[in-house]
Amino acid sequence: MTNRFNNKYRIPTNRLTGYDYGADGWYFITICTKNRMHYFGEIVETHNCVSLQATETGVLVQQYWLQIPHHYPFVQLDAFVIMPDHLHGILFFNKPNKTDWIANQFGIQSQNLAAVIRAFKSSVKRHTNQHHIEFAWQARFHDRIIRDQEELDAVRNYIAQNPVKWIAGKQNK
Repeated sequence: MTNRFNNKYRIPTNRLTGYDYGADGWYFITICTKNRMHYFGEIVETHNCVSLQATETGVLVQQYWLQIPHHYPFVQLDAFVIMPDHLHGILFFNKPNKTDWIANQFGIQSQNLAAVIRAFKSSVKRHTNQHHIEFAWQARFHDRIIRDQEELDAVRNYIAQNPVKWIAGKQNK
């Protein structure tokens, strides 16, 4: 990617150059809170079950995540987990009538991964602002294009085990 504005105002993209992020496929997403604040709750272990004890914001994030397909019918949700300071999720894009390839580029984004995540994040932020709830997202998000069934299975396992690893990490500190 060529750097714009003589490297003054824009940081380089972390998207895969030349890839069409509106194309059919599986996308593994990680979205974090600003400064990794625990806005979504805390991971707790009760009766050998590890889960998020969600705050109001954590419940809100889950509700808005589950609404994504209502706003973007080409998106199907797969595994996801909400952690105290981040969200991992798999999105599947299914656009049977899409025939063109539009490489990711600087500028207005529509009907692609960036548009979906931007709408999700802004909806959560708008709600928290309107209800005077302290909350902030980290700028940007991380994505990985899932390329085959083996990788999809590995990501699903990673998501499922994330709360358990969180508890184990706290115990090892």
